[in-house]
Amino acid sequence: MNLKTTLSPDDLARACAEAMWKEDDASQGLGMELLEIKAGKAVLAMKILPHMVNGHGIAHGGFIFTLADSAFAFACNSHNERAVAAQCNISFILPGKLGDLLVATAREISRTGRSGIYDVSVTVDQTAIAELRGHSRTIGGAWVRSAEPDAKTE
Repeated sequence: MNLKTTLSPDDLARACAEAMWKEDDASQGLGMELLEIKAGKAVLAMKILPHMVNGHGIAHGGFIFTLADSAFAFACNSHNERAVAAQCNISFILPGKLGDLLVATAREISRTGRSGIYDVSVTVDQTAIAELRGHSRTIGGAWVRSAEPDAKTE
């Protein structure tokens, strides 16, 4: 029996997120925090720090995109199939400001074959400041090894 069949979808998603988080220096280095993970869903948060503000005195769009992309990544990797972004499109609605706590909520729209579509909403105090749509593609491999016993030891 493998983990995919012995764990609930949400427990499998959490196991995948734990494995992925250990290797995610980018998200950790920017101070992101993984708030929630379920099958096809991820919620991450990040505070806008002084080095994330641009010449206009607002959050640089690249940091907002990076937070949304990280939430997208955790959502599309929640099924124990390694996946990467094939394409993303972001719309900035309102500016983020120094000190804001941004929350990115990614949810699965569809997943067929090797392709997936995910929507990510980035909010400040529950007000949307950006919306991202991401298209994922699985690349082979799993985050969590099979729980199947080694046949040689039985």
